Amino acid sequence: MQKDSVIGTLVTALVVCVVCSLLVSGSAVSLKEKQQANKKLDIKKNLLLASGLITEQEATAENIERAFADIDAQVIELATGEPAPDLSANTFDQRKAAKNPEQNKQIDPKADSARIKQRSKYSIVYQVKDNGQTQMYIFPVHGKGLWSTLYGFIALASDLQTVEGIGFYEHKETAGLGGEVDNPDWKASWKGKKIYDDQFEVELQVIKGKVSPQDKNADVKIDGLSGATITSNGVTGLVRYWFGPDGFGPYIEKARTAEVPAQ
Repeated sequence: MQKDSVIGTLVTALVVCVVCSLLVSGSAVSLKEKQQANKKLDIKKNLLLASGLITEQEATAENIERAFADIDAQVIELATGEPAPDLSANTFDQRKAAKNPEQNKQIDPKADSARIKQRSKYSIVYQVKDNGQTQMYIFPVHGKGLWSTLYGFIALASDLQTVEGIGFYEHKETAGLGGEVDNPDWKASWKGKKIYDDQFEVELQVIKGKVSPQDKNADVKIDGLSGATITSNGVTGLVRYWFGPDGFGPYIEKARTAEVPAQ
């Protein structure tokens, strides 16, 4: 077979393609474990940042693991607020569960303020401990914005009503508009706000415009994102869903009345 023949050229191209495919596949397989570890580390980092337990400058791998050691993670059944003893927080994947017919729930459109259509029947809840006492609860949340699903965490104080922090680690909202959910000043404005009213009904909302200091209900209102009404409404919707009766409501009610077993 001549080297410069059509068949020779095709064989050479085929061999190059096969070799390259094997190299790429081998790299993907060999790096998969490292990629998964980095993904878990990134989620831990964003959880700690959202709760204010570390700063961006402190977010080294060593500091992240050290800070996370003070956090207890537990998988719960959302419908009851009870622990799910057969599921480990170390291996449970809430996104995969949301796509699994045996582990997911179709959400009634009338109750779906987060606009996610379905969710896992289970979720991880994080507790920050100090000398055995829970100082903070951290809840994973997600909901639709304008262009994407926003994934993040909301941290509440031990009263399960006062916001300690918020942060989104994944979204595709427009930079400078809906992407302002990442603005440090906007996130800082959440601290001290109240998720619930005195009857423990979800009340917190992102409004249109600025919150007036004279507003008697200022503690349940967040400044709107300028030019991003749909994203702002999406954040309100995910808060109202996840902290309502179809989300973490049953767990929070049990924790408030000390019915959730100590970890």
